[in-house]
Amino acid sequence: MYKTPLPPFVSYVDSLLASLARDPGRTAVVDADGRRTSAGELHDAIHRLAAALADRGVGRGSTVTLLSGNRSEALTARYAANLLGARVTFLYEGMAPEVLARIADHVDTHVLLVDPACGATAAGVLDRVRPPEVLAFGPSPLAEDLLALSAAYVGRRVRGAARAEDDWCIRHTGGTTGVPKGVRMAHGPYQRSLHAWSDATGKRFLACTSLAHLAGLFADRTLLAGGRVVLRQGFDPADVLATVARERITDLWLLPPLLYRLLDEPSLPSTDVSSLRRIAYGGCAASPARLRQAAEVFGPVLHGWYGQTEAGLITHVPPDEHHVTGEGGQVTVGRPAPGVEVAVRDEGGGLRPPGGVGEIHVRSRQVMSGYWKQPELTAEVLRDGWVRTGDAGYADEDGYLYIVDRIKDMIIVVGGHVYPAELEEMLLTHPAVEHCAVFGVPGRDGVEEVHAAVVHAAGSVRPDLAGVRAFVTAHKGAMYAPAALHTLGRIPLTPAGKPDRKQLRALAGCGEA
Repeated sequence: MYKTPLPPFVSYVDSLLASLARDPGRTAVVDADGRRTSAGELHDAIHRLAAALADRGVGRGSTVTLLSGNRSEALTARYAANLLGARVTFLYEGMAPEVLARIADHVDTHVLLVDPACGATAAGVLDRVRPPEVLAFGPSPLAEDLLALSAAYVGRRVRGAARAEDDWCIRHTGGTTGVPKGVRMAHGPYQRSLHAWSDATGKRFLACTSLAHLAGLFADRTLLAGGRVVLRQGFDPADVLATVARERITDLWLLPPLLYRLLDEPSLPSTDVSSLRRIAYGGCAASPARLRQAAEVFGPVLHGWYGQTEAGLITHVPPDEHHVTGEGGQVTVGRPAPGVEVAVRDEGGGLRPPGGVGEIHVRSRQVMSGYWKQPELTAEVLRDGWVRTGDAGYADEDGYLYIVDRIKDMIIVVGGHVYPAELEEMLLTHPAVEHCAVFGVPGRDGVEEVHAAVVHAAGSVRPDLAGVRAFVTAHKGAMYAPAALHTLGRIPLTPAGKPDRKQLRALAGCGEA
């Protein structure tokens, strides 16, 4: 029987190149130094870099590793590598060079691309591992200048080689020692996710967090939709607000702690933020009071996201559903995104009833391919298309999902389990607590104790241990009451922008470096 052949696969890079070619004169990227790159210039640069990388052996099955800040060349190089069918791995500044070197070695790096501004970190990596090719985005004593090399390929066009099953990325998650888990993300699911969430044209996205994380996804969506990406080197609230006003930014992605810093910035009342249409947030627990404040300041533009590297986007809270709360006023993470199935299961795999806490399982066409070189872990986490997220949560009668905590982050105390995120949610309702993080510390006889680090709210009385213990006991019970309280000027964050519980334990003097 004759069958109509399937159309050839079109990768996200091919789609993005087509979008850039449709309007070559528009500004596509604005660098932190004010340099503007048109869509046509970006289109040509992607092909030039792809040709240069191809001549150095990059193609399907090879790994290009990036160590870079937020600059247009980091986007260009990723697109070039993915156009060739190569996978990309990101090295995050903020991790120790020895960890980054282990990651680069573990993913079989063929080419290491270095931002000259990251020279000290790059030198530390190269002291420990030396990939076959090392290239830099400009002059550098560590490597050849890729930009100068690519100038020889002006006018070259490279045919897309990626297939749907090829990994476009290995993104590492979890841990700051050893080799973090490498999540394999294939072209097919990523292409579908970008098209499923593409927005109307005209948006301007401000990348003020690392392009190696979710800001890179938002940048891809923006360019695919014909918009503009504005880059900043790190998050500074005054700079972010000034850029929003100057560039008429429409879209932001922020972790909740960064959203709070934006709300507390003294220049906010005098800054024109009327251009903002969407502030997406997620990644850790959010304060209901602070979200209400953000809605009052910025208007109905807040979009809550719950997702995971292994599972992609899971749920979404649009602006008009931020009033939905669960037990104790907990903020919902929303209902499943289109095409996503969510199930809350007990330890035996049985479905939990509405309100029953269990592990969140996710199935969609966007889940990971598996963990890089870890088949046993892949089999444990990915079963029959379902990802076991490791997150504990519950769903209500209307299908709204609530996160209790990471199962592995729970603190085992006398009398039961304490979930840090659940306790953090409650502490954020205390009038003197601006921001907080809860963590376990080994006590006498190996029994864990609950510790809380808090940033006290401006204009409030500094919270003390007795008062916080009484507050927690009244709302959650004595089992949840912290054994120690640490008042800090700011909660330390990981390179991904989440509370750094390892550093908090070190600050608490429990002996963990």
